[in-house]
Amino acid sequence: MKILVINGPNLNFLGIREKAVYGTRDYKALVEMIEEKCKAEGIEVSCFQSNHEGAIIDRIQESYFDGTDGIVINPGAFTHYSYAIRDALASITVPKVEVHISDIDSREEFRKISVTEPVCDLQIKGRGFDGYLDAIDFISGKESDAK
Repeated sequence: MKILVINGPNLNFLGIREKAVYGTRDYKALVEMIEEKCKAEGIEVSCFQSNHEGAIIDRIQESYFDGTDGIVINPGAFTHYSYAIRDALASITVPKVEVHISDIDSREEFRKISVTEPVCDLQIKGRGFDGYLDAIDFISGKESDAK
């Protein structure tokens, strides 16, 4: 099984930005946690982060051709307005899980709207880094605490 994890804008600043919201662990810790889980479970994983909408769209489209079996995506702020990322996700028929470290429903009004959620199979929010692990479990068919 091959899983692609995509992280959008500002996620490379984990551990630096808004620690009360996103915690103190950095992006490297997130990637290491994901890679460790996937290695233990025999899952091939590729982690990709970009602050650029077009680069994220390009990577989603590449997944159509590279044998990706599932996508975990935290679109960051693009969640709320990127119909281009939404359309790219809609074009890919593998399982897709949208993840948010914070509970977007308990934050500012604009964060409660996700244009990408309807084209994903599941949305996980407010579970911190564990949300990524839940998403991997969902894609691989394992039970998890994903909600």
